Amino acid sequence: MHSSTEGTTNGTSNGTAQHNIPNSCPSCPAPLKYSGSLDHLRYFEITPIIGREYPDVKVTDILNAPNAEEQIRDVAVIISERGVVFFRDQDNLNIADQKKFCDLLGKLSGRPEDHGLHVHPIYRDPGNLTLPDGTTDENIYVINSEAQKKIYKTMARRAPTEPRDLSREWHSDSTFENAPSDFSFLKMEETPPHGGDTLWCSGYEIYDRMSPSYRSYLETLTATCAQPVFKSAAEAGKYEVMSPRGSPLNIGDDFAPSHPVVRTNRITGWKAIFAGVGLHVTKINDVYSYEDQMIREYVMRLITRNHDCIARMKWTKNAAAIWNNSCVWHAATPDTHLVNGNRTGVRASSIGETPYLDPNSKSRREALGIPIV
Repeated sequence: MHSSTEGTTNGTSNGTAQHNIPNSCPSCPAPLKYSGSLDHLRYFEITPIIGREYPDVKVTDILNAPNAEEQIRDVAVIISERGVVFFRDQDNLNIADQKKFCDLLGKLSGRPEDHGLHVHPIYRDPGNLTLPDGTTDENIYVINSEAQKKIYKTMARRAPTEPRDLSREWHSDSTFENAPSDFSFLKMEETPPHGGDTLWCSGYEIYDRMSPSYRSYLETLTATCAQPVFKSAAEAGKYEVMSPRGSPLNIGDDFAPSHPVVRTNRITGWKAIFAGVGLHVTKINDVYSYEDQMIREYVMRLITRNHDCIARMKWTKNAAAIWNNSCVWHAATPDTHLVNGNRTGVRASSIGETPYLDPNSKSRREALGIPIV
């Protein structure tokens, strides 16, 4: 397989360019090239733009292969180029191996050496969900639709007067951290016969769908990505938030960093819209409030008008998805309350570099020589 990242760069400078946006990643190598170590594995692309599925592959076989590091590095390249990769029937994958694989994806692809797996800020909360064996793990986030239904019943909420705005579901993991997640690895251990699908959207392609002048303007902007609920939950529960959380940069309880609206993916060297939309993006900085609204609504409009930029996962028991948060957003479909059956999953996330924008990086279509229209 030809490497898609040739001819791109991660920059050689070490500092901050204009607009207070980092312009390089000191720990990041030049964009990685696919070595071909996975060519023996059967796969198919979900769409021409985003997503790949390996229907027969066991993650543990890659983890235990004689050339495991080479294969895992190539998996990181494929995920970063395709945005998200799906696996089925990972029945032999335990929590320890899931964590190890996710950690190695980041470690072998240029993540800062002192970064590791993310620690959930309110892991100490007594209401946290346990793993299927009844234990807890600070590096694992547990998803359980039945437990969430019970929690929601106890919450004081206004009765809905109109349908929910599901655009609010789109997000990248841990953008409330100074160093957000690069890779996330979700295994669905139990799922209803239908419902609960997850969607991923390519930030690469959304960037390419914008006019050159408009995306150049967005490259000058940052956004505040806040999640104040962690601090308020810790105060209400009289416990301290976890710290550090996968990086010495992720400490304290501010949870309101500024990130570039456009960032460079360290593995491909391609530009993507990053902090332009999402659950944690609270405002575009240094613009008027109406301009902030227009920018975020425009990015969301591109997502909803370009469904060819989206990959959809219909979950099956023990299926898994791994994605790169620096180039995709994802959104769960909140419809499991309409069906019988529980949706339970376990997710690990690696912590990547501080988001940066290399002025010499290219868009995906520019790097691959694909016409915009």
